[in-house]
Amino acid sequence: MAVLQTIRNLFVPSAETVPGIVVPAPPTTYGIRGLTLNHLDEVLRLNMRCFKNGENYTKHTFSYLLNEPNALSYHVVSADGEMVGFVCVMINTDGAAHITTIGIAPEHRRRGLAENLLSHLEHALKSRGIGTVVLEVRVGNVAAQRLYKSAGYVSVQHISKYYNNGEDGYLMMKSLV
Repeated sequence: MAVLQTIRNLFVPSAETVPGIVVPAPPTTYGIRGLTLNHLDEVLRLNMRCFKNGENYTKHTFSYLLNEPNALSYHVVSADGEMVGFVCVMINTDGAAHITTIGIAPEHRRRGLAENLLSHLEHALKSRGIGTVVLEVRVGNVAAQRLYKSAGYVSVQHISKYYNNGEDGYLMMKSLV
């Protein structure tokens, strides 16, 4: 039975209860560091908290992203070393990058962390000669759309039934040139 559970954990995110009320974390300082396979369990737990009603990446997906040579991944850590945010991006051979996921712990939101993480990522992409970044966002995720628009992303396409639950999405793009 343990073998079946191990196999299941590779493909299905584990369920974790998330409280309905978010209590903001105490003020702290933050840093951005590279996200590696050594952080797999921690990023999986944070991913479940960030996307409680959305599409959660599995252990298999994060393992792929953290091992892929054409991917960049970063995480935000608090002063006490706790992971409070992450971003993963795939770099395509055509000079474009695709942000596959970005998340900030609910209790650390509204502190500019996502903006800082995007800026850090974009700087890293520019230094590698990447000229364009794309991402998808749920039509219903207005807060994320505002974040991306304020960072210079524009909606270029409406994608019908993009998400597993049938929700539509927007393809957004930003030029780094």
